[in-house]
Amino acid sequence: MNSNSFFKKKNYKIKKLFSNIKVIQDFYVNSVKPLHLAGKKDITFFDSIKYKNDALLTKGGLCITTEKLEKYLPNTIPKIVVKNVLYELAKVLKKIYPSSDIDYPDLSLKNPNKKKYKSVKFGNNVLVGLNVKIGKNSIIGSNSIIEQNVKIGKDCVIGSGVVIKNSLIGDRVVVQDNCKIGQKGFGFIPIKKRNIKFPHIGKVVIDDDVEIAAACTIDRGSIDDTEIGKNTYLDNQVHIAHNVKIGSDCMIAGQVGFAGSSKIGNHVSIGGQAGVSGHLKIGNNVKIGGGSGVVKDVGDNQIVMGYPAVPFREFLKNKK
Repeated sequence: MNSNSFFKKKNYKIKKLFSNIKVIQDFYVNSVKPLHLAGKKDITFFDSIKYKNDALLTKGGLCITTEKLEKYLPNTIPKIVVKNVLYELAKVLKKIYPSSDIDYPDLSLKNPNKKKYKSVKFGNNVLVGLNVKIGKNSIIGSNSIIEQNVKIGKDCVIGSGVVIKNSLIGDRVVVQDNCKIGQKGFGFIPIKKRNIKFPHIGKVVIDDDVEIAAACTIDRGSIDDTEIGKNTYLDNQVHIAHNVKIGSDCMIAGQVGFAGSSKIGNHVSIGGQAGVSGHLKIGNNVKIGGGSGVVKDVGDNQIVMGYPAVPFREFLKNKK
């Protein structure tokens, strides 16, 4: 059963997708998932030693990987050994989810049905897609667009000029004016002087009591999901890239940027215009100074600042 409600899926068997390999048991592909989430009927991928621990434990049905990395995978999992994992993965995703590499406009959008959303208040010129669910006592501001299959919880406040797609939003969430949530992230693969688009089949998941200030952009996940934990607050013009996971009770100041697949712990504070590089882990109770550039993992309970970001005391010494 396909659990992805945002992108239409074509059914393929493994042998149809990979005619040049031998598999012990052919099966219809359920989906494409990261190593730690893949099940026995999912395709997964392993392209970096950083994910060695996930590779050792993965339960995926088939894995696309490289010659150097295949030894870390369980012997029971069939492997597709390639030179460029992401390129091969993009081709598979395009076949299974053919509409996931471009954000096509939602042509099902209509004025909201007041009988369906009896306790929801709408401003002028709001458009709502098919199968949208909006909880009781929520408010949607003028000129906002809620695309098909989006779910918004109860007691939410969605400002004016907001676009939400491919997203699941909890209760008591505030999204201020002109935010864009759930669009395709910045993903492509340069091949022989060409840029190959990388499909994004993930979604955005925003937990309860989150506040997102004006003009923020939150990209949906590529293979995994983009997630924001409970009671986290984002200031104006924050950009969150695909697959980023931000914990609970965080405070993110204006114009902070997160590159893809970075993971932020709980109770993290980040000053304005700081940047976090991709695939990094930021621990719990971390403070990152404004204008800093974080280019390596940061453990729990640290204060870092500067570019590249270093422990605060070291930063002060370097300034003398």
